[in-house]
Amino acid sequence: MASAISANRAELLAIATAVATEKMIDKAIVIEAMEEAIQKSARNRYGAENDIRAKLDPRTGDLRLWRVVEVVEHVDDYFKQVDLKAAEKLQKDAKIGDFIVDPLPPVDLGRIDAQSAKQVIFQKVRDAERDRQYAEFKDRAGEIVTGVIKSVEFGHVIVNLGRAEGVIRRDQQIPRETARVGERVRALILKVERQNRGPQIFLSRAHPDFMKRLFAQEVPEIYDNIIEIKAAARDPGSRAKIGVISRDSSIDPVGACVGMKGSRVQAVVQEMQGEKIDIIPWSEDTATFVVNALQPATVSRVVIDEEEGRIEVVVPDDQLSLAIGRRGQNVRLASQLTGRQIDIMTEAEASEKRQKEFAEKSKLFEEELDVDETLSQLLVAEGFSELEEVAYIEIAELAQIEGFDEELAEELQNRAQEALDRREEAARQERRALGVEDALAELPHLNETMLVTLGKAGIRTLDDLADLATDELIAKKRTNDQRRRNEKRDRDDKRDEKREEVSRGGVLGEYGLSEEQGNEIIMAARAHWFTDEPEAGAPEVDGGAADADSSQ
Repeated sequence: MASAISANRAELLAIATAVATEKMIDKAIVIEAMEEAIQKSARNRYGAENDIRAKLDPRTGDLRLWRVVEVVEHVDDYFKQVDLKAAEKLQKDAKIGDFIVDPLPPVDLGRIDAQSAKQVIFQKVRDAERDRQYAEFKDRAGEIVTGVIKSVEFGHVIVNLGRAEGVIRRDQQIPRETARVGERVRALILKVERQNRGPQIFLSRAHPDFMKRLFAQEVPEIYDNIIEIKAAARDPGSRAKIGVISRDSSIDPVGACVGMKGSRVQAVVQEMQGEKIDIIPWSEDTATFVVNALQPATVSRVVIDEEEGRIEVVVPDDQLSLAIGRRGQNVRLASQLTGRQIDIMTEAEASEKRQKEFAEKSKLFEEELDVDETLSQLLVAEGFSELEEVAYIEIAELAQIEGFDEELAEELQNRAQEALDRREEAARQERRALGVEDALAELPHLNETMLVTLGKAGIRTLDDLADLATDELIAKKRTNDQRRRNEKRDRDDKRDEKREEVSRGGVLGEYGLSEEQGNEIIMAARAHWFTDEPEAGAPEVDGGAADADSSQ
């Protein structure tokens, strides 16, 4: 490129054309880079203070070089200004305030100037090439591309995509797959980022969408949107599950994906290095889909906990290991496929759990309502689990229980309400002992038990509560039992352990408050920030706080 600056006109155009073709960029960009390089070199020769321009004709190769100067009455800057008399020698009709052109002879660049010009041109061409690569790939995320493995660096595979390079990071490769330089490889474009060193094209062979795209290539019905893959989950290199549904009732979605003698699914399996694929019919009914997702295990019963967002699945004793799978693989993939936390238990474990819960609830009613064991068990058998349910149910409905009458129902309800009042008073005393302001008790949706929880978390004033975000207040927590089950099932799965670390929940997460209720609590706590004058109840709040302090 050094010779380009001093070359004849034909050579300049030939070099520009060759560079544009090689780098697949616009020839005008190369011409502009040459002009910029010539301008820089000319400023080095005539002085950097000069405003020097260069123009290379893209058709003829003619090179023009000139200096731009301003016509002024009194010259202050001899590099960029001329007086009217000198200006008229360059342009007869020059006037004060005009900018005129002072032609310069072509420069014959030395070795250092030529090297500098070469660097300018290379940088300009490199920037244009990066812009072209980013523009070409930025909207192609989610596509499958084919490339040739260029190198393997620190476990990351560099792939030549023809007009650009992509990288398959170590965590996006199929485990135990060997990458050899020169081999062709197919991968999913995960994302494209613009960086200083050029666009970074991140590829993946481990993402579930890679499997989806492969099926779309092998199954025409998927490509034509007759069959849709509703969900997919992968344990790369080992096993995968996909949930499929057909928009045409005459077409079996599972059979279409399997193909004649398994030809279609086998093509995908081979590309994924022998990864076993379970093709499952998708269903809008969550319980049905969970049963399908846990195949080949047989499921006895499914219990969905919408509030906790998890599912309990009961299986026969001899199906437990099959349902869980090796290292929890089967149930983990089913959880990913359904988007729900799935807990597996045997018939014996489910029975033991029911008996334990029955005994705990019976004991609660026996102690709090001061009734005998038979009566407490009868309440539990009828579906009562909390004192609130007994306290606020219609008397007539409670009296309909076999062996009950209105007098007994009324007595039980009175005892339940008294028990709740005792709890509330005990919680109120504990809350005040913790120093929680009475003002917090006036906020909507909060009871004394919740206020005790807030106090134990160090939230004792309106400002303490007002500083919280809604998620910090009400986000649900996982219970210890859930955490232990997950740890036991996923002890070998580091990714699930990482997810567990960040699933902490809010201060009142255990109480099942809705997002709307959480917002109302936070906004009510912040209300005093927006009032110019103390509200009528403010002195009582201060007095309550003082009482709370004195009670400590």
